[in-house]
Amino acid sequence: MSEKDEKSSSLDIFQLLEETTEKEKKKQREELLAPLGIEQFFAEGSITINKRTCQGVECKLCIDVCPTNALFWRAGEVGITPELCIYCWACVLSCIVDDCMKIVRERSTGEAESFSNPRDVVILQRRINARKRVERVRDIFPKPESYLERYKLET
Repeated sequence: MSEKDEKSSSLDIFQLLEETTEKEKKKQREELLAPLGIEQFFAEGSITINKRTCQGVECKLCIDVCPTNALFWRAGEVGITPELCIYCWACVLSCIVDDCMKIVRERSTGEAESFSNPRDVVILQRRINARKRVERVRDIFPKPESYLERYKLET
């Protein structure tokens, strides 16, 4: 087998096409969100709607609260423009049906988060806030002795 044949056999055209479309999707996403002035906090994500449980005909609350208009009314159901979704939790919090809207997102740190009802959102927010509080305390008091010294407490 020649060197050229080895290169062509190791080259996967489908992988190249997938990488190209991913780059194009990211570029298109940036172009669509730029005029809105919205910063993207999540590297990757997805949003899905369970059409069987969705009560969109009666409420349309998720459409009203979406900050980027990624959700819209289409032919008797809620439609999604995935390129506009920033994977916030506004739609999940406003939905009147649990597990109707599902968001899976990945932070730039690689941490994945998934939620599909308001309770999941509240738990996630509390966990994030608790982590931030712990970090702030550690910045002020890197070790227990610094706390004792600051408040002049004896050990």
